[in-house]
Amino acid sequence: MMLRYALKTVRARKGGFLGAFVALMCAAALITACGTLLETGLRGTIRTERYAAAPIVVSADQNVHRTTVKHKKGKTKVKHKAKPIAERAWLADDLATRLRGLPGVRRVVPELTFLAQPLTAASAVEKDRPAYGHAWDSAALTPYRLTAGRAPESDTDLVVDRYFAERAHLKPGDRLTVQSTRSPRTYHVTGIAAPASDVSHQTSLFFSTAEATRLAAHPAQVSAIGVLPENGADVRTVERAVTEALDGTTAQVASGDERGPVEFLDAAAARIRLVSMGGAMGGTSLLVAVLVVVGTFALSVQQRHRELALLRAIAATQGQIRTLLGREALIVGAAAGVGGAIVGLPLGSWLYDRFVALGAVPSTLQHTVSVLPLFAAVGATLFGAWAAARISSRRVVRIRPAEALAEARGERTRPVWGRTLAGLVLLAGGAVLVAVLSRLRTEPASTPVTFLAVVVLATAVSLLGPLLVRAAAAGLAGPLRLSGPAGRLARANLRGNAARMASVVTPLTLLVGMTCTVLFVQPTLGNAARAQAREGVRADYVLAAQGPGVPAAAARALRTRHDVVTEVVRTTVRVGLDKYAAQGVTPAGLSRTWDPDVTAGTLDDLDSGTVAVSELAADQLHLKPGDTLRLTLGDGTPVRLTVAAVYTRGLGFGDLTFAHDLVARHVDNPLAASVLVRTARTQTQLATTLREFPAVRVLAPAEADSLRIERQQANAEVNLLAMGLVLAFTAIAVVNTLAMSVSERVREFAMLRLAGATRRQVLRMLRTEALSVLLLAAALGSGIALAVLTAFSVGMTGSAAPAVTPLVYLTVVAVAGLLALVATALPGRVALRTRPVLVATAKE
Repeated sequence: MMLRYALKTVRARKGGFLGAFVALMCAAALITACGTLLETGLRGTIRTERYAAAPIVVSADQNVHRTTVKHKKGKTKVKHKAKPIAERAWLADDLATRLRGLPGVRRVVPELTFLAQPLTAASAVEKDRPAYGHAWDSAALTPYRLTAGRAPESDTDLVVDRYFAERAHLKPGDRLTVQSTRSPRTYHVTGIAAPASDVSHQTSLFFSTAEATRLAAHPAQVSAIGVLPENGADVRTVERAVTEALDGTTAQVASGDERGPVEFLDAAAARIRLVSMGGAMGGTSLLVAVLVVVGTFALSVQQRHRELALLRAIAATQGQIRTLLGREALIVGAAAGVGGAIVGLPLGSWLYDRFVALGAVPSTLQHTVSVLPLFAAVGATLFGAWAAARISSRRVVRIRPAEALAEARGERTRPVWGRTLAGLVLLAGGAVLVAVLSRLRTEPASTPVTFLAVVVLATAVSLLGPLLVRAAAAGLAGPLRLSGPAGRLARANLRGNAARMASVVTPLTLLVGMTCTVLFVQPTLGNAARAQAREGVRADYVLAAQGPGVPAAAARALRTRHDVVTEVVRTTVRVGLDKYAAQGVTPAGLSRTWDPDVTAGTLDDLDSGTVAVSELAADQLHLKPGDTLRLTLGDGTPVRLTVAAVYTRGLGFGDLTFAHDLVARHVDNPLAASVLVRTARTQTQLATTLREFPAVRVLAPAEADSLRIERQQANAEVNLLAMGLVLAFTAIAVVNTLAMSVSERVREFAMLRLAGATRRQVLRMLRTEALSVLLLAAALGSGIALAVLTAFSVGMTGSAAPAVTPLVYLTVVAVAGLLALVATALPGRVALRTRPVLVATAKE
């Protein structure tokens, strides 16, 4: 019976439930989109290309491991954790000898994969098809077959793939300059090769075996080993034999879909990044959705207070009212959840495409969609709607029928102590989060706490909203009185309908607070890092490359007895399982080009057996000069180093600094990311010296800083996109809530018109109310953002100076104001179209 009543109520009050439907539908779409990203990170397929003809691939272990054993209450617990390394790990080439004699194995093909960038027109090498070099002997792994010319034989011979040859207009006999791990070299194109299967995510250049070994720069090592079984041999049987033969080594054996992550290391790493982004976006979206939906349902229940009071007066029990509201919410939630889940699928695809376009996710990680995100979104929407209805109806179902009728005549003026207490508790919780945030010094730890603090403080504002609105009305009493009749009416409404106005303040506060936090978090971190980099670079000029990096030969060409040249190579290392940004620098004359503000020890002791650490790393790892640090380099090589110095400018230069040669031997790209030059020569003289390296530019430090700003903006775009949908959802909630709030005041507007107020005066009253609410919400949202950003700045940079751009901040407030005015004016004009007499005499 209650279900039938609920269906009739929903049909009869479509307009009243429209706001809740829109909020829930947007929430379902957002959860579905985030769910598809999360599923792609967990289950996304990475299809192999280079190893298509090799059913079994042997590779090195791409993880660092830690096993802990705990003994408690007579039980032993063993925990094993693994984290990926940043660079490609290499295998000993003698492992191939073990595999050649195994039964069922037809051929064992060692593979070398290394950086090989053609120095040709930029359009020839597409961004999503990076170029790699290989030995021609490994062409059988795909396989590639010659369509023109011959195989490479000498060190200067080169075979290019057909797709690249067509784009670069190459044919056998042409010459091509390639920037690999060594100096640029011009090769003779001897052949064109085409793959037997689809290869759409990479460009392949094939060298002679001797040249490929030289360029790979890993003597007696290979990047992978392909195993080709005999015709008719069972792949699973051969795989087991290969696994047994490699027992006792760290080599990993892959087959089927597991070969893709071996080939595309960036896609395997992107899985973790996508899970993190999808989880963070989904979690924040869910928290925001709950806050917004609860506010929407609270407003809906408030609009039906008289109806519900009458039901209580005619003997409807608390359980019946609660059941009625719950089933209404489930009906609306089911319709909105299904519609939002369907809309969320193309939204998730669009998000994935944008992340790929921005370089945050490689296209080799294929977008995966199943019914799981849809069911999760519908389930979350149903639960959210039901919970919101229960929370919103607690007051009306608990009071006695006579009190319900009395309260239905006007809004309750006394504060609800339970709500106030809950608001104060959340306010205290938000303050604790802000205090914790000020002590977090790593971005992965501080980012989720940052946005959680905003949501918790906005929730506290939601619960304390009526008190805050009444306080604002008292504070604005003078200005509102001076603005004429419209201002006095607006003040009366703020005081007499504080709960209704509070439901509007909440999404506006969340919009301003969340938007300011999203927009200013990355600039706060980036500006501090750039400031440290500017202060720490003593060089007269900086070399940068348009290609993969500055070759060592370019640095040698500038290095003289009087000039100091410092090559900088960047990587990421692991200390235990913790990840640290690191760099390798040339130790000779380092103090003339670089000043990280050393506080203990000296950089004069920096060599292949020592390391300098930032104060952050020193605090986390409890290090001081002379201590021993065990870590894992980017390619998985464990080393043991002595701490030579501790410095303060870790944000600008990384937490760990090694000697250049130590890092260069253990990274995929040993070319310098930048080269610092201290010289008496002019920029033109340096450029003349480097004319053999056309891709290398000589920049002033200020120009190099501009390049860092561009890279920072590219990273900011990814973060803004990740949170942009949450902000868009919040903006929709603002419009939705304001429209609901104004639309239910048709009778009030009619009574004002009958009392002598003109249409223009009523609209002016609405504008004054909207501006008053905007002022309060802007103050609260700005205060929340300022507190959170200041705590973030203190923790991450050591300075209570968040980077806030005044023009951007004013734009945020202006957009919020525009939304508030439009969402108030349009429903207000519609409500005033009906003749006042008809509205006043109509049944409620």
